Amino acid sequence: MANPSALDTLIELAQRDSDDAAKRLGAALKSVEEAEQKLQMLLGYRQDYADRLDQAQMNGITPFAYANFVAFVGKLDNAINGQQEVLKHAKYKSELEKAAWQESERKRLSYRTLNDRAAAEALKIENKRDQKMMDDHAARTVRTNR
Repeated sequence: MANPSALDTLIELAQRDSDDAAKRLGAALKSVEEAEQKLQMLLGYRQDYADRLDQAQMNGITPFAYANFVAFVGKLDNAINGQQEVLKHAKYKSELEKAAWQESERKRLSYRTLNDRAAAEALKIENKRDQKMMDDHAARTVRTNR
């Protein structure tokens, strides 16, 4: 079994690694949330602008104003597509960070299990030694009382 101080060091390092991975995961999840909010904002803005275009068409619109509306909606569509790519990338990165955090947690828990086993084994040895000492003491006491 590994030296207890070496296991303590490994556990400490694994805990730091796990904490760092958790921070990176948190940042990645925040990026996903922000990207989703921006996408929703763009989609809402596009819908609002499309509604205004519909209203303007019902009220009558000049060809120049119509062309401006259509051009702007096209720019919004490009921005939406770009934001969808940003969101896709943010989700991918968050999945990578989640896997990294899970792996670091698995490692930390493995070291903790090894440490617990080592402590249990040391306690078992100590208990056997104590029992042997008590048995020897009892045997000596019986021999001297005969």
